[in-house]
Amino acid sequence: MPSIHFIKPDGEKITVDAPLGLSVLEIAHQNSIDLEGACEGSLACSTCHVVVDETWFEVLPTATEDEEDMLDLAFGLTQTSRLGCQIIITEELDGLTLKLPTATRNMML
Repeated sequence: MPSIHFIKPDGEKITVDAPLGLSVLEIAHQNSIDLEGACEGSLACSTCHVVVDETWFEVLPTATEDEEDMLDLAFGLTQTSRLGCQIIITEELDGLTLKLPTATRNMML
């Protein structure tokens, strides 16, 4: 089974199993990792924003226009930012490394 690495804002690295076909958001929730996902993965917010390690960014499928629009609302946006609900685990993503931002911006409240 693939695994992914979450880097918390304090630098702590958490490695978890990443079942094929699940999103990063779903995996984070299954492992009690603090990734909000206020819209529950419906691509209506940016609270599951993650920063993809540069070595992995080009491996991911290109973000859709809808994802790019939501990312514009994300706190701490970077060149390698993505929404966790839109990253679906495949064999090729074994070892994926993601940084969790220091804060989120929940526009759904």
